[in-house]
Amino acid sequence: MSGMLRWTPEQLAAHQARKPAPSPATKADPMARFHALGRLAKDVMNKTERAYADVLEQQRQRGEIIDWKFHPMNVRLAKNTFYEVDFLVLAADMRVEIHETKGGYTTEKGGMKIKLCAEALPWFRFIKATKLPAKLGGGWKREDF
Repeated sequence: MSGMLRWTPEQLAAHQARKPAPSPATKADPMARFHALGRLAKDVMNKTERAYADVLEQQRQRGEIIDWKFHPMNVRLAKNTFYEVDFLVLAADMRVEIHETKGGYTTEKGGMKIKLCAEALPWFRFIKATKLPAKLGGGWKREDF
């Protein structure tokens, strides 16, 4: 036993603190790299939402839309299933639109929620705006539902 290395509790704690955190992407879940590492606080925009808010604000200043609101409401789709509206937009022709923003990657679940919401609330116009990468010219791809 004389050749064994013994650490004091302080040395062991210091050694464990230096270990890198495990990577979120694991072989068990290949989609983990697309999962958010943390949730933003309520009513705080992510980068994609902020960029789209800038687009909406420019449209408002040009008179193309009257106004817009960020995360104004949740829509109940089923028991314990809600859809949080990204942007509620009042168009210049007084139609109410719900705009959903997405980055480059969209899960099937996210796409399904906007379709369900469009079916549940047919009197709203639904628009999904997907941010295009710079290598494709940037901008937004818009889909109506």
